[in-house]
Amino acid sequence: MRRALETAWQQAEERRAVAHSSRQGVYLEFSSEPGFNLTLKSLESRQAGIKLLNVRTEGQDGEEITRATVFIPQEKSAHFLQKAIAYATEDNPPRQDGTTTAKNAPLIESIGDVRAAILESSFWQDAPDRLPRDAPEWVEAWLSSEDLNVIEAFEQLCGDQGIELGEGSLSFPERTVRLILANRQQLESLIEYSDSIAEFRHAREVATFFVEQDNADQSEWLHELLERTSVQLQNDVCVLVLDHGVNNGHRLLQPVLPDEDCHAADLAWGTQDDHGHGTLMAGTAAYGDILDCLESGSPIIVRHCLESAKILPPPPEENPRRLWGHFTAQGISRAEIQAPQRKRVICMAVTSCDEINRGRPSSWSGEIDELASGYSDDRRRLIIISAGNVKDPEDWMRFPDSNITCEVQDPAQAWNALTVGAFTEKTHISDPSLHSYRAIAEAGDLSPFSCTSSTWPNRKWPIKPDVCFEGGNVAAGPNDTVFDTDDLKLLSTYRDPGVAQFSSFDATSAASAQAAWMAARLQAEYPAAWPETIRGLIVHSAQWTGTQKRKYLRGPLKSDYYKLAKICGYGVPSLERAISCASNSLSLISEANLQPFDRHETQSRCISKDMHIYRLPWPVDVLQELRESPVQMRVTLSYFVEPSPGEIGWKDRYRYASHALRFELNGPGEDEEEFVQRINRRAREDDEHPGTEGAADHWRLGEIRNVGSIHSDLWSGTAVQLAGSNLIAVHPAVGWWRERAHLGRFQRQTRYSLIVSFTLPGQEIDIYTPVAVQLGIPMPIGITI
Repeated sequence: MRRALETAWQQAEERRAVAHSSRQGVYLEFSSEPGFNLTLKSLESRQAGIKLLNVRTEGQDGEEITRATVFIPQEKSAHFLQKAIAYATEDNPPRQDGTTTAKNAPLIESIGDVRAAILESSFWQDAPDRLPRDAPEWVEAWLSSEDLNVIEAFEQLCGDQGIELGEGSLSFPERTVRLILANRQQLESLIEYSDSIAEFRHAREVATFFVEQDNADQSEWLHELLERTSVQLQNDVCVLVLDHGVNNGHRLLQPVLPDEDCHAADLAWGTQDDHGHGTLMAGTAAYGDILDCLESGSPIIVRHCLESAKILPPPPEENPRRLWGHFTAQGISRAEIQAPQRKRVICMAVTSCDEINRGRPSSWSGEIDELASGYSDDRRRLIIISAGNVKDPEDWMRFPDSNITCEVQDPAQAWNALTVGAFTEKTHISDPSLHSYRAIAEAGDLSPFSCTSSTWPNRKWPIKPDVCFEGGNVAAGPNDTVFDTDDLKLLSTYRDPGVAQFSSFDATSAASAQAAWMAARLQAEYPAAWPETIRGLIVHSAQWTGTQKRKYLRGPLKSDYYKLAKICGYGVPSLERAISCASNSLSLISEANLQPFDRHETQSRCISKDMHIYRLPWPVDVLQELRESPVQMRVTLSYFVEPSPGEIGWKDRYRYASHALRFELNGPGEDEEEFVQRINRRAREDDEHPGTEGAADHWRLGEIRNVGSIHSDLWSGTAVQLAGSNLIAVHPAVGWWRERAHLGRFQRQTRYSLIVSFTLPGQEIDIYTPVAVQLGIPMPIGITI
């Protein structure tokens, strides 16, 4: 180890000398033995100025090698060498049993090799073939500081090296992201001359969605629909569409999208829709599936308005390399400045499919999480994103295998966003020229367009998509042919009313626009509800279809349900379930603030602080009388995390999420004191995924649900069993707020929404009234005259 450290330092110093660099330290790469982890927390020392920059793993399961890039100041060149010498020559004080261990053993024994850091393996975070060669390409440069002096020095260095800087920047805890146009040689020069390089990533290319145009004249349909449409905007609720812009001259859009609410991230682009996709999104976000509106013949009441922010450049610039998180933030900012008081649902169906992320945060998804969390500006935001599409017709023929392997696209891996996949009920083909064709997906199945998170590492990243909405279907015919027919799509507003009033619409774009429509309906119904609550209600109301369970649920185990969720999310939401309570069911919602962590009174370390205990007002007498009758309880916990998306391992004290929250139910016969003691014991054990002991066997997912920032699970059992389980705890789990105390976030509070629903399937027993009486809710009583 001493020889490896000395050799690595010498190599790094020789490079610095050859380059005549004024850099104040060197970059080293530490790697583990195959199948073992590095002790990451010991590779950083803030007091010594030693920074852990990024962490990567490579190799097969069981043989993975972990590599970490570390910056070491010149004056601390002997830091790790001294640790290696102490390991070889000194022991720690004896334990109580008399045994001893070498000093620094966890660190030194975890290191397999050390070498001078190089661009390809130490800093480049994407596939090797995406690394620029001789021609410059757009690259994300992640800096290891938020300090303005560091950023200005980097920008000056780029100017000296002839490197073009892209527009905008993103800031995260201990990270700043700038977009640069550079080739391989220039990236290597940045490493040689800068002390602040943490990593490089390929800039994302936008995947836009082509929608087949329908040129038929549908003016009579439009006139009939407008006659029975009423726009009632009393609660100042809106849907902000981030896309190509919207052409608000369409007669369905004029009443809900005035000119002053059409924006552009870059004012030079204009606000008009040059593509058509943004206008399709707007029509669905305002009315849902317009085909349903036309067919129903019923009155249509619209209770929310629209906003548009153009975040994509007009032609001829297609799929440019940009810092998309910056343009997303700019689009949102334009709308918020114009109308700061609105209750806003933000909807975006723009994703990138040019990189495999396997759930790993990106600058774009990190910015989505930052914007949603509100921790930088105290404004929480509900952001809805499409999961991304399977677009190749050859892949449609391999449905659903292609969907299992096509992963959710960037930035839909964002923890705080509501990510929307697609299912379909559209199977009827009326086109006579397609009489020999059939719908690829059966009713209730996943849509052939929808991406999934099946290939992501288990229990590391959130379940995505969160939910599924209608996304249309594809027709399959003889000789392995496929046809993307309008019969199997939704209907929305066409961008040029002079050509057509309506156009077909499909895929996860249409699904995400419907999710935004439902979110706006819920927000109008509950004007005071938090964004966390609206997101929670949508997930809470979701159920898997019979087809989804039959095709993707392989068994009764929790792991089987988890695999189903990684394909279909939590299922298909229902506006009626989200709003209404029947006599044999009820829902309880709590919006609350909690401080997860604090500093220990006598020690320098931070500790977990608060938890909340809820006593559920179940009608115990009714439950005990029902004895073995089946009951179900759904619990959903929704909150937003502050992200830390730099590539530094996301484990130990280096985590992506600022904090985590968990919910647990007491077991039958477990009183409140025993329940609290059990949760405190869990907190002391500092488990990454606290279990659900006591009531574990009744849960559908159990501890597997504890990923991301929304957790939803279904408890099933008998009435008498639930009668003895009437306490729910909400408590914190570890995050970087606690483990990186030097950032000063450990005393922050978090908000959360807890939603609990209780159902007696198949029972005609009124459980709402006794609970309402217990809570003091006024009950209407008929008066006899």
